[in-house]
Amino acid sequence: MSSNHSTHKAENSPRAHHDSSAIPAKTSITFKLNNRETTLEVAPWTTLLDALRERLDLTGTKKGCDHGQCGACTVLVDGVRINSCLTLAIMKDGAEITTIEGIEALSDGSGLHALQAAFIECDAFQCGYCTPGQICSAVGLMNEGKARTKDEIRELMSGNICRCGAYPNIVAAIEQAMNANNQPEGSNGR
Repeated sequence: MSSNHSTHKAENSPRAHHDSSAIPAKTSITFKLNNRETTLEVAPWTTLLDALRERLDLTGTKKGCDHGQCGACTVLVDGVRINSCLTLAIMKDGAEITTIEGIEALSDGSGLHALQAAFIECDAFQCGYCTPGQICSAVGLMNEGKARTKDEIRELMSGNICRCGAYPNIVAAIEQAMNANNQPEGSNGR
């Protein structure tokens, strides 16, 4: 083959005629992040996870599988738990987003959120990698109000993987926090 033929082929390839105007521009989005109004310029394909970690330096939310199967990236959006690796940031324009860094603000003002305190008391973590997603998911679980038993907690938390196997302590911590939230005001839980 002549060199003209290969040159002709390259000129007709999609890359040879790539039009830079076809690349989507960044989009400005605004959302309430951990009780703060936040505006950010993102490319349309940027996941919420990548925006949080890479653009906003909120590295508590972890990138585990990047396929929505491990739960390490769980955050709360309008009080509902989601996998931030499967969600485009532009989809959450106008939303209220809470990451592990903002969970304490959801407490009654006395310090740690009940789940954070229960995770410490129940030793519900080992390496700690999954802990932010576990806690955010558990807050969402409590918001849903569906779990009443240990089996229901296990089932409704099954989207959050702990490779260390701290599941019994995680369930105990969630149960303890749920019971603490059900105590009448002024009660010390005894």
